[in-house]
Amino acid sequence: MLLRLSLLCLFTLRLSAVESYDVVVYGGTAAGVIAAVQAKKMGKSVVIVGPDKHLGGLSSGGLGFTDSGDKSVIGGLSRNFYHRVWQYYQKPETWVHQKRYDFGNKGQGTVAMDQNERTMWIFEPSVAEKVFEDYVKEFAIPVLRDEWLDRAQGVRLADGRIAAITMLSGKSFEGKMFIDATYEGDLMAAAGTSYHVGREANATYGEKHNGSQVGVLHHRHHFGVLKSPIDPYVIPGDPKSGVIARVSTEKPAPKGEADRRLQAYCFRMCLTNVPENRVPFTAPPGYDPKQYEVLARAYAAGWKETFGKFDLIPNGKTDTNNHGGFSFDNIGFNYDYPEASYERRQEIIKEHETYQKGLLYFICTDPRVPADVREKMNTWGLPKDEFKDNGNWSHQIYVREARRMVGAFVMTENELTKVKPTPESVGMGSYMIDSHNTQRYITPEGSVQNEGDIGVSPRGPYEIAYGSLVPKKGQAANLLVPVACSATHIAYGSIRMEPVFMILGQSAATAAVMAIDGKIAVQDVPYAALKARLLADGQVLSKAVDLSKYPAESDDHASAPRLPGITVDDADAKLSGDWTESQAGKGFVGEGYRHDGKGTKGPMSATFSTKLPKAGKFEVFLTIVPNVNRATNAKVRIIHAGGQTDREVNLAKGPADRLVSLGTYEFSDKSDAQVIVSNEGANGYVVIDAINWQAR
Repeated sequence: MLLRLSLLCLFTLRLSAVESYDVVVYGGTAAGVIAAVQAKKMGKSVVIVGPDKHLGGLSSGGLGFTDSGDKSVIGGLSRNFYHRVWQYYQKPETWVHQKRYDFGNKGQGTVAMDQNERTMWIFEPSVAEKVFEDYVKEFAIPVLRDEWLDRAQGVRLADGRIAAITMLSGKSFEGKMFIDATYEGDLMAAAGTSYHVGREANATYGEKHNGSQVGVLHHRHHFGVLKSPIDPYVIPGDPKSGVIARVSTEKPAPKGEADRRLQAYCFRMCLTNVPENRVPFTAPPGYDPKQYEVLARAYAAGWKETFGKFDLIPNGKTDTNNHGGFSFDNIGFNYDYPEASYERRQEIIKEHETYQKGLLYFICTDPRVPADVREKMNTWGLPKDEFKDNGNWSHQIYVREARRMVGAFVMTENELTKVKPTPESVGMGSYMIDSHNTQRYITPEGSVQNEGDIGVSPRGPYEIAYGSLVPKKGQAANLLVPVACSATHIAYGSIRMEPVFMILGQSAATAAVMAIDGKIAVQDVPYAALKARLLADGQVLSKAVDLSKYPAESDDHASAPRLPGITVDDADAKLSGDWTESQAGKGFVGEGYRHDGKGTKGPMSATFSTKLPKAGKFEVFLTIVPNVNRATNAKVRIIHAGGQTDREVNLAKGPADRLVSLGTYEFSDKSDAQVIVSNEGANGYVVIDAINWQAR
């Protein structure tokens, strides 16, 4: 009798451990929170369960300088998030370390007159987290944190649907619909849905920018102009001495071929130079200065871009990202991550943290770092008032890509660039097609080279297909995947932005509710009804794009078009100050241009230098990317054989070919011809694109 009672109690406990909801969201990322809010707004019961202790993923984990692209296509709850951020910054108590008027309207884009339309795209991690916590409180959404899916046997399937999921803690959740909102796609994979890891070959989907990118140098993720190549060997010039740290001895795949490699990960660091809020950088356990030998050699060869992505956010803080050939991206150390066990993932995350903290300490202290760089880095530190329960270090590593579902529709670069139409839009993206490096290898000539970086314009905003959120027909009929969605490596390079994840989270939840109400599979949700509801809820599903305004991309990835004479692109200029890369304007030379943030980041200059093939007269041209917000008095200095000539240039408008003549001058072939552009006294944005010299 006692045994029967014990078994009955055990059976009752097991039953009580199962919770049932209409919608179960696995993962507390920004997409997960927004999906849960949408499901609740549509009258369904919903729970957020997942490994996250903090809500918001990367949006509250350090990425406060939003990669937004065209803000006009960010609608619905995604836009509402940025409106709520703006509301926080209207409270005087939010401004602790900086006066609100000193920060001004930075990060608000075009300032709307209607208070209900105001947005803030630049913010502190703690403020973002407060917004996400406000959402779950306002909509009474239960959140179960630090709950890890049993990936081996925690997904129970019945009749082609997920019936329940079980955590390692033993807690189980039944649902009519499930949404995998994790960066890793763990639920999607455990449910037996098709997925891919790594780079596809170009031939697989008829793309141009997928696979190995040997020979392609976009962005500033390479080393730029150095006095000499970086030698990869411990004893320079001696392969027998071994290879220095952080350089792979593996041979890259041929250009355009598939491999297992991923975009490098890093932490988007929140730093501060406010003394009373600053925690100085210290050496992490296991610090090894030899890990940064590539950087030491880059400094010796003239590299000067350490602070290129210290983007300012409110209260004297930054969102600091990778910039340049050796920076905070830990290239080549994340290949195991997508499929790894939880324990192995923690090892990888810890290794990235050690690498990044060690890099900060190296720059602060190592004598091989230029003294001015050391001095400046020592003015920065971790903010005392951010990530208080994690040693002031971000709780979320930047998983730029992991698993990607192979769903009912696969988004490729051809849909993004409008080569092919996109069916059944459920949201839009617009950020450039952006891949960070995937490996650092040794060239046949015996020098260090990064590989994998890409920065290609999508030629305006693009639509994202509903089929990219759902598995193939016959797989998991009640699962939607808005984060690890169905896209190729290169297409995901643009889709992977946080505002887009929130857009897709809302659309996924809307479809989930409609599938519940219609008692149908997610693959069978009628698009006409879905579209109508998304539009009613403020989502932006399409926008007319005039493709004639976007120049065709050259296949050779040259840094400048074939203008007559000699052209130096902004990517090859020597920069002083924190210039911001952009592709928002059109008709630029190379892969983009830079602007000075309308002077908000202080004095800046750019020096364009070249050796001309012969002495004589050359006409000098400045290429412009005109807009009404540009400076009309940009200062330009031309250095020639006769000395120097100072000009003021109107960057707001110019000739149809966008080549503004700076005059004709005599140049020597013994010294560099130079043009220096600065933002001193500028009355608008100063934009740098390219300088061109033509013989006369």
